[in-house]
Amino acid sequence: MTNDSLIIYEEEIKQIESLMSKMLKGAEAKCALLVDKDGHLITRQGFTQSLDTTALAALLAGSFASTKEIARLVGEPEFSVLFHQGKKDHIHMSLVGERSILVVIFDERTTIGMVRLYARETSVELAKIFLQVKGGSRSKPEAGISSDFADMAQDKLDDIFQD
Repeated sequence: MTNDSLIIYEEEIKQIESLMSKMLKGAEAKCALLVDKDGHLITRQGFTQSLDTTALAALLAGSFASTKEIARLVGEPEFSVLFHQGKKDHIHMSLVGERSILVVIFDERTTIGMVRLYARETSVELAKIFLQVKGGSRSKPEAGISSDFADMAQDKLDDIFQD
């Protein structure tokens, strides 16, 4: 597990979900997941009700991790895009920044070329959001309430441990 976790606020989640929804419509895909490299589901869009998205997220991250080792063995630092083709459904996975994987599940209603095009555009926009999150160049929600709560909590802890 990596220790460079990010805190993503509701505002960024809404931006991410909007981008993913737009991608699904444009590419005519079934659903999309955004997964971190540790296998945690960040968010999902589309028809995911019949999927165990928690297990799927973990397995997809594992697939990327094993493929990274395969890439290393053949002299590549990493494969940034993976594609799994099934009889009915297909999965396109692409890296977003350093920590996330965009997963698009689609069927015969569209082509891999359309999915790749929209996934690439979406990945660029998602990477921008993650850079803002990582760099801290965003507004934190209700900072006054958070700091008041932190002060109150600290006072309570001081009271408990001073006795």
